[in-house]
Amino acid sequence: MMTTTLTEAVTDSHHAAITAPRLRVVLMCDVMAGEQERFLRAYEQLRHQVAAVPGHVSDQLCQSIEDPSRWLITSEWESAQPFLSWVDSEEHREMVKPLHGCVRDTRSLRFSIMRETAGDYVYDGPEPVVDGIVRHALTFTVKPGSEPEVERILAGYASPRARVDDHTRLCRTSLFLHGNRVVRAVEVSGDLGAALRHVAMQPEVRAVEQAINPYLEEARDLDDPESARGFFMRAALPAVHRVASADAPAAPVSRYAVHYPVRPGQGDPVVGLLARQDRQAVEEGTPLVSSTIFHRGDVVVRLIDLAGRAEADPALAVGAAGHPAAEALGKLLDLDEHHDLRTATGVARFLADHTMKLVTDRAAADA
Repeated sequence: MMTTTLTEAVTDSHHAAITAPRLRVVLMCDVMAGEQERFLRAYEQLRHQVAAVPGHVSDQLCQSIEDPSRWLITSEWESAQPFLSWVDSEEHREMVKPLHGCVRDTRSLRFSIMRETAGDYVYDGPEPVVDGIVRHALTFTVKPGSEPEVERILAGYASPRARVDDHTRLCRTSLFLHGNRVVRAVEVSGDLGAALRHVAMQPEVRAVEQAINPYLEEARDLDDPESARGFFMRAALPAVHRVASADAPAAPVSRYAVHYPVRPGQGDPVVGLLARQDRQAVEEGTPLVSSTIFHRGDVVVRLIDLAGRAEADPALAVGAAGHPAAEALGKLLDLDEHHDLRTATGVARFLADHTMKLVTDRAAADA
């Protein structure tokens, strides 16, 4: 069992901010010839509107010194969550319409601020990704009662080719089901966007997506680019924390996903607590091989690889080892008396009830 020195303070906003890093958004714009003044007027209007969006910190407009038609809009946000909520909204779509007629092409990039030094101020964010693998998840819900049919459809698809291009390769896809919520976690070497576009174009994948359409709680039309884009943006579940052991596991590795019933508005503190627990678990040489936390709003899913079985150490698998951590996590989750994380019985019950069912876990087929 992992020891812990966590106190109830892990749930306050300061700790949440450390593991919910600020977000830097970079929007590259190619402005059409003769439309520079129109672009500047549109930006002038837009920047005041964006400044009023909750979570917005600042933005800058930059012009290339090599090609005056190339512009860069950078913005900083308190965390990814307020930006993602805003960028998916109808408000955002209406707000950016003035840019459409003067910009030939745009590309949006999003970056978590991991380290920062400014004078005497030093910021250390969560652990950066250093293994070259990009991890991302999609989540959506299906109509209650349709889960067995959805599971059958999702379990039967053929893996797409692993090779996307000379720089990008699909590594692994793990698909889970919990209640009526589906989570698909992907691991990509190279360009995530290129990989997702590649997967979406594969006939076997499109057939599966079309087959589950009638069972989705939120309707979508994959033949309509705007409908498809909106759906997959809302389904995005970003990886916000990753930690892994440098040592080879001593036992066969098992993969689990735990879905946390987060109280409204408590997603960031839950992520912060779990991230600290997992970092400490790896440092102490526990059976935790790796942990990736996916988070958006009040949806928190923790994907873990364990040397051995989760039932051998339920508290480690749940991320609630030690009384202080168990008590703090319990206050952030919507639990009943049967899932008291301070008791061995409650932790075991939580693990059994909130571990997602693994539907598929496979590497993509080679070309």
